[in-house]
Amino acid sequence: QAQVVESGGGSVQAGGSLRLSCVASEYAYCTSDMSWYRQTPGKEREFVSGVLSAGSTRYADSVKGRFTISRDNAANTAYLLMNSLKPEDTAMYYCQTILRHAARRYCRYNGMEYWGKGTLVTVSS
Repeated sequence: QAQVVESGGGSVQAGGSLRLSCVASEYAYCTSDMSWYRQTPGKEREFVSGVLSAGSTRYADSVKGRFTISRDNAANTAYLLMNSLKPEDTAMYYCQTILRHAARRYCRYNGMEYWGKGTLVTVSS
């Protein structure tokens, strides 16, 4: 069972910034797509941002221009820099990792999906 651990959440005032980190277990011959989702009580989990193993990124419209996702492949870690935070960004943020074949390698866990337990972000007005 892969381990995915998020950190960096906290409480900030509107307009502030936070940087979330997600560290995932490493497996021989595997790389991963890594994404951030968020969820508030009573609502479905929603996509925030993702970075593929090859490096391309995408964002939800609600965070474009404010959030930046990046990754450190050597450390199997993804980061989410959140600027200009708004009260509506308040949520539990979860990291998802999906294992993929590394370049010219065979990953026996290709396609397996893992989630962390989340880190709470609270933005006050």
